[in-house]
Amino acid sequence: MERQRSKKSAGIRTNTLVAIGACMYVLISVSLSSHDGTDPSRIIGQIVTGIGFLGAGVIIHHKGSVQGLTTAATVWCSAALGSLAGLGLFWETLICTVAIWFVNTAFKTDWFLLRHEREEDEEEETPSAEDGFLE
Repeated sequence: MERQRSKKSAGIRTNTLVAIGACMYVLISVSLSSHDGTDPSRIIGQIVTGIGFLGAGVIIHHKGSVQGLTTAATVWCSAALGSLAGLGLFWETLICTVAIWFVNTAFKTDWFLLRHEREEDEEEETPSAEDGFLE
């Protein structure tokens, strides 16, 4: 929801579709696991690769800055959530969903940014031996 409110390129719909798609592929791999010579982990590995490729397309280099890293990471996490759900690991899915939501909201708030800037300012003001103040 935070991504949607911030008008990011990958909002709730994109992340939901990625999670559902990953879940479907995991369900396919689990249903095929009863056949001889099949390895369900190979499909999960391909999900990781494919989502990495999708995430790379979200990352933009523009005038020396990089944008879209958080969006790409969130899409990657959405695929992992879908994979967890497809494997039937519902408590793990819930816990990881809360963790992803927390990271995307709490680390973006002004409180977090201002606190981090204050800590950097305090570090710059602290005299060091290199400054010739401490010997």
